[in-house]
Amino acid sequence: MAETNLKKQTKVGLYWKAIEMFSKYGINFVISILMARMLDPHDYGVAALPAVFLTVMTIFTDSGFTPALIRKPDLNDSDITTAFVYSLTIGSICYIIIYAASPYIADFYKEPELTPVLRFTAISCIITVFGMPVVVQLNRSLSFKAVSVASVVGRLLGAFVGLYLAYIGLGVWALVITSMLGVVITLSINWVCMPWKPKAWVSRESFKYLWGYGNKLFLTEILTTIFDNVKPIFIGRYYSVRDLGIYNKAEGYAQLPSQSMFGIVYGLTFPVLSKMQDDDERLRYNYRRMLRALAFVLFPMMMGLAALARPFVLVLLSDKWEQCVPLLQILCFSTMWLPIHTLNRNLLMVKGKSDYFFKLEMIKKVWELFMLLVSLPFGIIYFCAASIVVNVVNLFFNTYYTDKLLNLGFAKQMKDYYPFLLLAGGMALLVYGITLIIPNMLVQLIVGIVVGFVSYIGTAYILKMDVLDDVKYLLHR
Repeated sequence: MAETNLKKQTKVGLYWKAIEMFSKYGINFVISILMARMLDPHDYGVAALPAVFLTVMTIFTDSGFTPALIRKPDLNDSDITTAFVYSLTIGSICYIIIYAASPYIADFYKEPELTPVLRFTAISCIITVFGMPVVVQLNRSLSFKAVSVASVVGRLLGAFVGLYLAYIGLGVWALVITSMLGVVITLSINWVCMPWKPKAWVSRESFKYLWGYGNKLFLTEILTTIFDNVKPIFIGRYYSVRDLGIYNKAEGYAQLPSQSMFGIVYGLTFPVLSKMQDDDERLRYNYRRMLRALAFVLFPMMMGLAALARPFVLVLLSDKWEQCVPLLQILCFSTMWLPIHTLNRNLLMVKGKSDYFFKLEMIKKVWELFMLLVSLPFGIIYFCAASIVVNVVNLFFNTYYTDKLLNLGFAKQMKDYYPFLLLAGGMALLVYGITLIIPNMLVQLIVGIVVGFVSYIGTAYILKMDVLDDVKYLLHR
């Protein structure tokens, strides 16, 4: 009975997580196209720089406490109150630091407009703290519907305002206000769905548990965030803010399919797999099933986007973004591995191996920094190409502990992946060939999408791939 209920919760959770992620990125996709036609690459470059500091602040504010709360079997009010007070305190300190440092950051990039933009966007780090208790409770109960609806509504309303601001010529402010408004509206709806107020005092015992579990995750996330966001710092300073805007746009579209899957994988698999953390056989079976379904869906999306990058950019964004095309093609082959990395990393958190998590990320980030510094002088094309090498090698690192914990190492995972890699690669070559023989780019885009989808799914059915049963099961409600 428990297994049946968990399967049902997993399916419903996947359904609502998929709605949330695809609505989130679908809205972002449409709005970004419309805004990109009204705004300049320089505006996107300026908007990208605060995100670096904002992301680091968010990690400091959370300190790994949210996954610690979700995972704890006997959660009580003192745990939530302790995490909330701690996060609010750290968030306020971080905001004061950013407020004071913003003029110096603006001087570093020679962009005076960065000062007010940084001070405005940093407020969100304090605002999001108030959503933490609600999000924890919703995730623990696998109530993904409420979270999804709040996210979709918040983004829609924020997007409408952002489009109007871009239309009247507010430039970079249209981008930052859209993001902030989405956060505020989403938080407000979550509070209506599940209001929360402190019902206990801050507890030393609660803090010991939260910090004991979360500190290595916190250190790992800080390390990961700094390294992941160091690219905009180097690009904006080493090349130009306009180049950063172009790179940011290419990366955004390359990450669109992978981030959609990332959100589903991270938001769903951690609470679901946590419920079977003590049953290795059951955990291994479900974990492998998720990996196969993820690869089957993700690989064709990424390779198809790479094949259609040129008509995609020129038709939807206009000629002023043409420099995005080669960057987008390269980054698709890099970002296609990110959700798989996430699922491998989630396993360590499920098993409570946050010390493994930290050691793993330390090794990976040293390797990533080395590749970044080596590729930077050769230009932005080589800079992007280096990320493919980084993410493929990182798969070796990520699967090392997966092998130790569940006997699912690199070789066994690649054996599961390679049929989908071959199938998606053949589909991408077919689609790219279509772009060479059809002169009209809009027709290239439409025909390429249709042919790619039909050829991929049709071939999978002809070959009777077992993964279709996993995908159909997860999609069936």
